[in-house]
Amino acid sequence: MADFPTEQKTVTRAFLVGVQAPGMAPGEGAELLGELNELVETLNLTITRSTLVTLRDREQPKYLIGSGKAAELMAQAKAEGADVIVIDEELSPAQQRNWEEDSGLAVIDRQEVILEIFADRAQTREAVLQVALARMEYSLPRLTRAWTHLSRQRGKGSMGGEGETQLENDRRIVRDRIAHLKSEIAQVISQRATQRRKRQRTPIPGMAIVGYTNAGKSSLLNKLTGATVLAADKLFATLDPTTRQFELPDGRTLLATDTVGFIRRLPHRLVEAFKATLEEVVVADFIVHVLDIANPNVAHHFATTMEVLGELGAADKPTITVFNKVDAADAKTLSLIRAQHPETLFLSVHTGQGMDKLLARCEELAVDDNESVELLIPHNRYDVVAKLHGAGQVRKQESMAEGVRITGRFPRKMAAVFSPFILLVPAKAAKRAQKVKA
Repeated sequence: MADFPTEQKTVTRAFLVGVQAPGMAPGEGAELLGELNELVETLNLTITRSTLVTLRDREQPKYLIGSGKAAELMAQAKAEGADVIVIDEELSPAQQRNWEEDSGLAVIDRQEVILEIFADRAQTREAVLQVALARMEYSLPRLTRAWTHLSRQRGKGSMGGEGETQLENDRRIVRDRIAHLKSEIAQVISQRATQRRKRQRTPIPGMAIVGYTNAGKSSLLNKLTGATVLAADKLFATLDPTTRQFELPDGRTLLATDTVGFIRRLPHRLVEAFKATLEEVVVADFIVHVLDIANPNVAHHFATTMEVLGELGAADKPTITVFNKVDAADAKTLSLIRAQHPETLFLSVHTGQGMDKLLARCEELAVDDNESVELLIPHNRYDVVAKLHGAGQVRKQESMAEGVRITGRFPRKMAAVFSPFILLVPAKAAKRAQKVKA
């Protein structure tokens, strides 16, 4: 952020306000408020109280809710020693300013909570840049606020004069920073595209693991590939995409990419900011959609993920829907969901239950154009060896008196290069070929 005049004040105690708005399903406001509790706890804030407000009419322009109810909540928050009021709706800059001026407390909305979590969890250069851009775009129309990002209190200038000049300077600084961040992100996107092109020159099929945050995506990647991606029981434990490869039971190699978890009311600017990260979903051959069957809001989680996939243009991509954590679900819930979703898979990454069925489905969807062969290439044809390494999957290479013996999978379009040196087709590949003919 730009260096604005600040007075430090530590924020540790939060007063949460949920909203049951017209048009919401019965109980949806309470569910979202429960989720906000988890989000706020992720920021290590102590929650003094969570209260739900029901809007019987349209949103009010000044506070979002009625003036009388807003005044009551402000007084209650101050009486309980809260430092910040968290509203589980998207506030306009004017509404946020009204709440802060009249309460004398920091006031943030759900968007800012999620932005803070992302800022805390981002580690790679791309994620740091993406989150910084989202925060800047969020803060630009809010530069006149008394508070910003939970820990800053900014002095206010008088109308016009020096204060007005400072505000203009602040806006210019933020706009310049936004332009600079967009330029840096464009470079990172270009680098990612180069890396993707390199992967696509070795045409290994790939899958993207998606789902609601904390559904078990990183744990599934670790189970499949033997990776050690952070897998913690908390929201947004990982933000950065991780790609690893593993071998399917039929001997083929598959790339698996873990993606950032989705959440209801994910700030749209974060969806836009993470388009480069989520492009891994778009270019994947198929999707593995992971759901936490033990979560009572699993139906909403499914809808949220499908909505974000729709925004990315990936809703129609071949998808394996997986209900994870069956070991933690009660028998009644498990039986009900099995009846409602007979075509989906049920597994436990923790115990390994159902993993064999998932791998079998991955084999069905991992369509590639590679041929598995064993070759013997003369020592005077190392140009062929180099081409095979550059465009195929060399699994085993052994130097022998007669030449270089190579086992691997190579694009059929390279058949003219490698077919003169074929020794045999491995048994698994031959068996699969027979199955296809049948």
